[in-house]
Amino acid sequence: MRLSHNRVGRSRGIGDTDAQQAPRSWGFAKTFRLILPWLKPYRRQFIWGIITIIFADAIGVIGPWVLKLGIEDLQAGVTSSKIYYYSSLIVLIALIAGVFSFLMRRIIVTISRNIEYDIHVQYFQHLQKLSPSFYDRQQTGDLMTRATSDVEAVRMIVGPAIMYSVDTILTALFVVTLMFVLSIPLTLAVLAMAPVLSLLIYILAKKIHTYSLESQDRYSDLNSMVQEHLSGIRVVRAYNQEKPERKLFKALNREYMDASMELTKLQAMLTPFFYSVFGVGLAIVLYMGGKSIIAGSMSLGSFVAFSAYLAGLAWPVMAVGWVVNLYQRGAASLQRIYKILDTQPDIVDRSVNHLQKLSGSINFKEVYFVYPGAETPALEGIDLDIPTGTSLGIVGPVGSGKTSLVSLIPHLYEITSGSLTIDGVNLSDLPLEILRRDVALAPQESFLFSDRLENNIMFAHPNLNGERLREVADVANLTGDVEGFPDGFRTWVGERGITLSGGQKQRTSLARALAADPRILILDDCFSAVDTRSEAEILRKIKPLLKNRTTIIIAHRISTLQWADQIIVLKEGKITERGTHQTLLEAGGWYTTMYHRQLLEASLGDEVHK
Repeated sequence: MRLSHNRVGRSRGIGDTDAQQAPRSWGFAKTFRLILPWLKPYRRQFIWGIITIIFADAIGVIGPWVLKLGIEDLQAGVTSSKIYYYSSLIVLIALIAGVFSFLMRRIIVTISRNIEYDIHVQYFQHLQKLSPSFYDRQQTGDLMTRATSDVEAVRMIVGPAIMYSVDTILTALFVVTLMFVLSIPLTLAVLAMAPVLSLLIYILAKKIHTYSLESQDRYSDLNSMVQEHLSGIRVVRAYNQEKPERKLFKALNREYMDASMELTKLQAMLTPFFYSVFGVGLAIVLYMGGKSIIAGSMSLGSFVAFSAYLAGLAWPVMAVGWVVNLYQRGAASLQRIYKILDTQPDIVDRSVNHLQKLSGSINFKEVYFVYPGAETPALEGIDLDIPTGTSLGIVGPVGSGKTSLVSLIPHLYEITSGSLTIDGVNLSDLPLEILRRDVALAPQESFLFSDRLENNIMFAHPNLNGERLREVADVANLTGDVEGFPDGFRTWVGERGITLSGGQKQRTSLARALAADPRILILDDCFSAVDTRSEAEILRKIKPLLKNRTTIIIAHRISTLQWADQIIVLKEGKITERGTHQTLLEAGGWYTTMYHRQLLEASLGDEVHK
């Protein structure tokens, strides 16, 4: 990893940052091409926004010309009526231009906010499509950074950057045209500095893009560390690791600050340089214009108007630097966002088969599975037939591939080779919506949302009625706990269900799986945090609900699965034993050894409690 801090850097693989991976060809054309699809739905509003910019700029440049006419008229003779007339005219022009400027900002900024909303929606929807293997290597904090500050930077492109770019170009065209009308020599002298300005913008723009990427990378590291730290705050305190964590945070914060300071230094160079260029231009105008007035080739009114137009160019010149900064930061953020949007899910819904409901027959034939990026197979040569409505028990040592096997059934991962069919249909041909609707998984590591207990149980079935809710809770042996909660099923469980015990979380997860009313129910060691008495009670209540359902149960305690229609023993990704509880005991293999060992442990435990 690039960082020595052992929890940071996973999101970029072996230490590569987005700044290091940035393609050299990422320019204006590519940025505009990627933004265009988001702009298309708002093209009418955008056109109206451009029209308001045209009117605002066209009316705005009339002011100095009126000033020229007023000075020349007053030179012929000063009267109160002339003063009131020209003063009122200048104020009126400013008011009208101000109205169009307001409309310009309202329209364009509203469009940018709508596009920001659209990007958020598209980004989140895309994240939902990505496979578990993507999240195995990507940090949550980094994804959150791209969804917040990076999207905000892109919004600044489609809002202020585009608005002020058009405003700057139109203002410059109008102003320079009128400056040529007033004095061609003076205008050419001022424009002679344009090549120097363009070269500086080109050089700084490339550096700003690179430093923007680096700054956002460091911000992602910082965000990831904070998110992980807060999620594991109880572990941090339990092991007295507050000081090392503070040290890590300070180091990451320093890296972010250093990267941001490099960017800030570049940005700080823009304003002084543009002011310097403008100051040189003003000095040229004063010198050459003064000589022209003395020589009589230029009127005082024209000189004042020319100076006003030159002052009017100050904002476009300054805006160029600001827009370049906005554009490069937004382009860097757009690059980071598209790095996620361009990531294709490993599992694609081909929906070849139009099956509307599963019956639950599952068949593995010579299935091999290797996790992405791994070298050793998690499963090797799995041959297994699970008829509809039957139960399968899976047991084996830690790391033998039990969870890997059941993770293939809801198509969370793609098998490496072999064949996996449900109801005789290849898994890849089944619509994911139908498959995952009819397959429910109660994992060992139960995840609960920061929500009410009832909403966690009804997660897959929001319209579940109260009677059914209480029924599945009772089967999961959760009713007694709920009655002790102050708000019953409406109790707020906290982030990740932190306010519940391990056993309560597992039983809530089981109730959630039962509430989904699946055709295939997978219980992945979901009784590990439940005592044997509660487990026995749950199994007694759950068996009547398993009729006509295909049930797969993983457990370390053999007593949990000895009632299954068939049982397999997994070792190092291979099925080493299979049969019923009785036939496996008679075989005298690993299953028999574990059964007798667990009986001995249970009897010793009973002796201790006497």
